[in-house]
Amino acid sequence: MFKVLSGAWALLLGMMLLQVGNGMQGTLLGIRGALEGFSTYEMSVVMSSYFVGFLFGSRMAPEMIRRVGHVRVFAALGSMISAVLILYPTITEPWAWAVGRVLIGFCFSGVYVTAESWLNNSATNETRGKALSLYMIVQMIGIVSAQGLMVLADPSGYVLFVIPSVLVSLAFAPILLSVSPTPAFGSTKPLSLRQIMNISPLGCVGMLLTGGVFAAQFGMAAVYGAEAGLSVGQISAFVASFYVAAVLAQYPLGWLSDRMDRRKLIAGVSLVTGAGAMVGVLFGDNYWMLLVAAFMVGGSSNPLYSLLIAYTNDFLEHDDMAAAAGGMVFINGLGAIAGPLIVGWMMGLIGPGGYFLYIAVLMFAMVAYALYRMTQRAAPAVRDTDRYMPVSPSASPMAVEIAQELAIETAQEGHQD
Repeated sequence: MFKVLSGAWALLLGMMLLQVGNGMQGTLLGIRGALEGFSTYEMSVVMSSYFVGFLFGSRMAPEMIRRVGHVRVFAALGSMISAVLILYPTITEPWAWAVGRVLIGFCFSGVYVTAESWLNNSATNETRGKALSLYMIVQMIGIVSAQGLMVLADPSGYVLFVIPSVLVSLAFAPILLSVSPTPAFGSTKPLSLRQIMNISPLGCVGMLLTGGVFAAQFGMAAVYGAEAGLSVGQISAFVASFYVAAVLAQYPLGWLSDRMDRRKLIAGVSLVTGAGAMVGVLFGDNYWMLLVAAFMVGGSSNPLYSLLIAYTNDFLEHDDMAAAAGGMVFINGLGAIAGPLIVGWMMGLIGPGGYFLYIAVLMFAMVAYALYRMTQRAAPAVRDTDRYMPVSPSASPMAVEIAQELAIETAQEGHQD
């Protein structure tokens, strides 16, 4: 672990600062939007726009890197992120925020692709797994830390918009001054969505549903908090609960994943997520129960992303795993775009409780479909399955490809033994 830190500390520090900025702007916009009188549906469009940009960015960033190089892409996108963060309080209109969120999503996607390729290049075969784990941990630490900064100033002012802009600008200094050399960037011919669906129907349906649930957490949790009448401090703790639980639950669930039928675990984890969401529906007027609901939902739904990737790998040839990464992230992105829009519509229709009801419906649907798929084909033997690798739902296709490569290497080592 220390060997990984010594070789990639600048990159990991920079990514943590970037996530602080990203986590702050999501929560801050949800709170500021309520103060500006934006409707729930207008805020859902704003929040969904991030994932539109992210999806396009994940497709276009590799070509941008191949044309002008990692350093130029990294610096240009970072400058754009910093500028947009400053512009939010200047133009307080839903359409302007939506455009800004598209740009922010596009830029963060490109930054993630660049950083993750650098991380992969700086790690060895022996340290790549630990590097990926540390990368995911610092991302979560950044988002959780961002919530603590929300209480430093009045969200109706400018200061809270300046802080993430400054942090994002500072994030690039250690990376660009310390990380070298720039890695070669290859291309992987992707599998079509139809091919992936034929290979793993549960993996595809699951990625679509988890995309919708993650977008609700990342984009709409603060909007829900504002609609429910929570204070800024309470909203910050509520949002942080999702991600603290995600970090704590990732590795226990990964351990279980490598030792049992993953479909049973997918169904069980989805059931816990749905149950947690129902706690939020039934006890939404009790703040402490809201924290319990957020903890249950975040701790089960975030690891579900990695679990679905591992499950899909069980039915892929090793040569096809990296090719499937882009398609799986794309499917997840479609769910993420639709998620905030549906949540906003439901909250407008039945009130704040629509937020948790939406999550419950998606996760109970996941349980039903996982149980159905168990009747359609036998599970592979546990000894023949590939290893679970933790990946954040906010990661780009590059991180998923790295996880796929690690799964392949682990499986090959196991066969040699």
